[in-house]
Amino acid sequence: MSKEQKLTTKIIAGKYRGIKLDLPSLESTRSTKSIMKESLFNTLQFDIVGENFIEVFGGSGSMGLEALSRGAKHAFFIELDKKAYGVLRANCSKISQEDTTCINADSFLALKEIVSKLDTPGFFYFDPPFNIREGQDDVYEKTNLLISSLPKDKVHLIAVEHMSSFKMPEVLGDYRLHKMKKFGKSSLSYYIKM
Repeated sequence: MSKEQKLTTKIIAGKYRGIKLDLPSLESTRSTKSIMKESLFNTLQFDIVGENFIEVFGGSGSMGLEALSRGAKHAFFIELDKKAYGVLRANCSKISQEDTTCINADSFLALKEIVSKLDTPGFFYFDPPFNIREGQDDVYEKTNLLISSLPKDKVHLIAVEHMSSFKMPEVLGDYRLHKMKKFGKSSLSYYIKM
């Protein structure tokens, strides 16, 4: 009987290009499509060089690690699921343990702690679970409240990956919807300070 095949993704560009990252099981997290990852980093371009990148729902860490590969100074991750967190830690150790901070906690409770650690503003990436986990029916409402609570002096830009069927609000606290890009069933919405 063959071993269960591991799910993997790769760093697309930058100094760690080609490094393979493991993905957690599909039951606990859902990986961001390569086309969305490419689109996000085409939008951010060189703005992330020397900046903080916060992957609020960490999963495998592929977005934050891509940001590091492309010049971000530090990547922060929050992941609740224990197995996914183990994969996240292993992936970070392949790239850089000094430039990554991983927290095994509920993003809705732990984000404030990370924000308080930021010495300079950051790029926030929100990819809440698409109702995969039990009890996540109100995940977008909770995510929107979390975004609204972010202090303006700690934010460069906020990107939210969400189901295309969910319409993101034009305004969230001190942030306004700048643009939205659709990729089939998933979309990316970008928020900037008003």
